[in-house]
Amino acid sequence: MDRVAAAVDALAARPVLPAGDQTLIGRLEVVHRAIRRLSGVELALVREIDAAGVAVRGGAPSTAVWLMLRLLLAPAAARRTVALAAALDAASPVVGEAVTAGAVGVDQARAILGALADLPAEVGREVVDKAAAALVGYADQFPPPQLARLGGQILWHVAPAEAQQADRLALARSEQRAARDRYLSLTPEGRSSVRVHGRLGAEAAAIVRAALDPLCNPAAPSPAATRPSAEAQPAGAGGRPRPGEVDERTAGQRRADALVEVCRLVLAGGELPDNGGDRPQVVVTVAFDPLRHAFGTGMLDTGDRLSADTARRLACDARILPAVLDGAGQPLDLGRERRLFTGPLRRALVLRDGGCAFPGCDRPPRWCDGHHVIHWADGGPTSLGNAVLLCGHHHRLIHDPRAGWNVHITADGRPTFIPPAWLDPRRLPRRNAFHRRQ
Repeated sequence: MDRVAAAVDALAARPVLPAGDQTLIGRLEVVHRAIRRLSGVELALVREIDAAGVAVRGGAPSTAVWLMLRLLLAPAAARRTVALAAALDAASPVVGEAVTAGAVGVDQARAILGALADLPAEVGREVVDKAAAALVGYADQFPPPQLARLGGQILWHVAPAEAQQADRLALARSEQRAARDRYLSLTPEGRSSVRVHGRLGAEAAAIVRAALDPLCNPAAPSPAATRPSAEAQPAGAGGRPRPGEVDERTAGQRRADALVEVCRLVLAGGELPDNGGDRPQVVVTVAFDPLRHAFGTGMLDTGDRLSADTARRLACDARILPAVLDGAGQPLDLGRERRLFTGPLRRALVLRDGGCAFPGCDRPPRWCDGHHVIHWADGGPTSLGNAVLLCGHHHRLIHDPRAGWNVHITADGRPTFIPPAWLDPRRLPRRNAFHRRQ
C-alpha cells in the first residue's frame, strides 16, 4: 500500500507532459483503469471490515455510519458502498474478479448485480454465472444505465428456455391483473367539462390506439390559410378544423377530438357494436410453432406482448393481421412487398429489428424510420435487405459523415454497425442487444 501511495504521489507531482492526442487518451485510460482497480481493493476492505464487525466493535451503530464519519462520505454513498461490497461477496465471482481487474467500474457493477438479483429465483447457479459473464462482457460497450436495461433482458440471451417459462408465467399474471383492474370513469367537473380517466390492458389499448391514430394527425392547412377565428368559423366534425384552416390543437386536444369522432362514427352506423364499420387493424406477431402448438407469446405492433392464448384468439379474427415468423425469427408471411417502407415492408422491418437497431438504443418502433443502407440517391433499393430501423437521433447520426458510423446488413440478415475510430480504434462490429427476438 505504501508503494502504491508513493507511485501515485510521484505521478501527481509531475506535470502533464506535451503529447499527441492518442498518447493523452492512452494515459487517461490507464489512470482510469487504475482507479477502477483501487475501487475494487477498497470494496474488498469494506467487505472484510463489515463481515468482521470492526465498526460495531469500535462503537459505531453500523459500518455505513462508520464509513460516513471516518471517510467523510455522504450517508447515501456510505450505504451504497457497504451494500455493493456485500453484494459482490454473494454474487457470481466473475463480477468481483472483473471489478478487481478494473474491467468493470463501480457503477457498472451495481447495474450488473441489480440485474442478477432480479433473475427468477428458480434459475440455477450456472445460469446466474452465465448471465454475469455476459453482462461483464457488455461492460466495455455500455455505461451503467444502458447496462442496467440490458440486464433486464439478459436471461433471454443466456437461457432462453428458462426465460420463456418465467416470462410466460409473469405475462399471464400481468394479463390477469390488467383484466381485473380495467376501468373507465367519466366524472362531471362542472363548467361543462367531464374528466375521463381509466386503465386498459395492452390488447384493448392497442385497439383504441389504432382507432384514434388516423384521426389524431394535424389537419393540413391550405397555402392561403390564416389564423381562424373560433367564433366566426366553428370547427368541423369531431373538433377538426374546416378544410384550409390552420390546425392549432395540441396533441392532447387532437386525441380527445379523435375519441369523440370515433364514437360519433360508430353511432352513425346505426347498430352497435359490430355493424357500424370495419374494426381497427391490429398486427399481432407470433412465431409459427408457438401459434401451432399452443405455447409461447405474441407481440402487438405497439411492442406490448400477449399470452399465447390471447394471440391465438386474435389470430382467428378476420380483421387481425397475423405476422408469422419462421424458426430464425425472420418474417414468413407478410403479404406483397411495396416500394416504400410502409405496409408489409414496414411490418417486416419492425419484426426484424424490434425498434431502433443502433447499438445501445431502446427506442420502440413507433419512434423509428426506415433507413436505406445504400442510399436511395445512390441506387439502393427499398427492400428488407437494404433497410434498417433507426430513431430520429440515430437516423441523423448515420447520415452525418462527420460522426463516422457505418451500417450494413450481414449474411444472417441483421443490421451491424461499425463505430468510428475515435470511439473504438479496432472498429469492431456492434449490434443492438436490447430488442429481444421472437
